[in-house]
Amino acid sequence: MAAYDFDLITLGAGSGGVRACRMAAQAGRKVAVVESSRVGGTCVMRGCVPKKLLVMGARFAEDLTDSLGFGWSMEGADFDWARLVSAKNEELQRLEGVYMRLLKESGVTVVEGRGTLLNAHAVQVGLKVITAETILVATGGRPALPEVPGIEHAVTSDQALDLMQLPERVVIVGGGYIAVEFAGIFNALGVGVTLVLRGDTLLRGFDGDIRATLAEEMTDKGVTLRTTTQVRAIERRGHGYGVELSDGQILDADLVMYATGRVPNTEGLGLEQAGVMLNSKGAIMVDALSRTSVRNIWAVGDVTDRVNLTPVAINEAMAFVRTAFLGQSTAMDYDNIPSAVFSLPPVGTVGLTEAEAARRFGAVDVYLSRFKPMRNILAGRDERTMMKLVVDRATDRVLGVHMVGADAPEIVQGFAVALKCGATKAQFDATVGIHPTSAEEFVTMRDKRP
Repeated sequence: MAAYDFDLITLGAGSGGVRACRMAAQAGRKVAVVESSRVGGTCVMRGCVPKKLLVMGARFAEDLTDSLGFGWSMEGADFDWARLVSAKNEELQRLEGVYMRLLKESGVTVVEGRGTLLNAHAVQVGLKVITAETILVATGGRPALPEVPGIEHAVTSDQALDLMQLPERVVIVGGGYIAVEFAGIFNALGVGVTLVLRGDTLLRGFDGDIRATLAEEMTDKGVTLRTTTQVRAIERRGHGYGVELSDGQILDADLVMYATGRVPNTEGLGLEQAGVMLNSKGAIMVDALSRTSVRNIWAVGDVTDRVNLTPVAINEAMAFVRTAFLGQSTAMDYDNIPSAVFSLPPVGTVGLTEAEAARRFGAVDVYLSRFKPMRNILAGRDERTMMKLVVDRATDRVLGVHMVGADAPEIVQGFAVALKCGATKAQFDATVGIHPTSAEEFVTMRDKRP
């Protein structure tokens, strides 16, 4: 039998890669992880964590305004964007140290540099070649930029997270979760925001009532939505930019940000020469167990372009270790995966959209509620919460739970457990609500939408 340096080499020390390495090492395997950037990956260093910290900071702008209705006085309150970014960076530094410590305490060898497959068992990192019986690719994804004249003037979310000065006017291109989250951050902090999207509304793929509600609330907060519109060109104009739209209008901006999707990080990894098959989008093709076309090479996370969420990558990694090293053939269960959009207001969702449920099950019942939360009454804020249940008429099973409003991600996480257990509308109805809360609305909705 061939002698290898390691039992497992993982390319990428993001959430999925780190979890796989630690679990494999705990199972007694000799493990190495190769990382060319910061340990922690996209979510911790360039995505979920820093973005949510900025969302939290921006949300205080609304909290301070709302506090006036509750008897507080906020005279002299001031905001320092650079201080927030610096605090965010300090937290990321701490988290990187935590991830590094967890790897080392688990006995994982961390190899710094870019790894390239030489064949199915060998990885080159700089001038060094290391080998393993099993290889896992967990290199994630990266922002994609279209070919538009002047695109070199635009930034992506990676650069937007590290701005040290707030712009006065920003044009954000895209209508997905990254676009609406940054639109919320900038808008809450007083930046003039225009969102340019080629679709008819935000968040393609989400439930229709989520999309309509969020678009309405963001517009009410002052975000300008330019739907069914594309950017023709970006031109440098003095200290700012001119953004030419498909209708001929030119928008003036101090910052142009693109959030038009992400692509798998597979370029230059040597996958093709190792025999690993990619699809037309450059994603690694895998089976239900996350195994590639090469038997000893596996892949998890965004690099496979299945469900691009950090907790999914982590669960795929755990399933991989059980399958590859513990003799427990395990496939990730992709049904009823909850997700959130940390927009302002935020979104929480789990299960099927109304359209998906109708296509799959035929007749469905929909329960929908829109109301002003208690806090907004004294605050004098017009923002309304939307809650929605989608129910299979034949079995009474709840197929989808959708919410736009304060604390939506926290609330929907709990209801995700109910959907995973196959809860029915009758069981929702039989559950006593906690009063007064917004969450109780999910167990008190009785009237079907006509």
